[in-house]
Amino acid sequence: MSFDRNVQTVNTKSSWADIWHLWTVIVPRRSINGQLVCGKVWRRHDGRDWIYKKFTEYDSNDAA
Repeated sequence: MSFDRNVQTVNTKSSWADIWHLWTVIVPRRSINGQLVCGKVWRRHDGRDWIYKKFTEYDSNDAA
């Protein structure tokens, strides 16, 4: 049996796993800092579990 040493290892992590996306949570979940969050939250997968961050909506007048 021979092995090709030039073959790169396959990355099992999906490309979307590092992207935060907006998600609506009905059942409260723990955020990265331990607080309970529900409603609109940021969510991404770290390869093992889902990670949640509180979503804060800004008024367009306050942002300017």
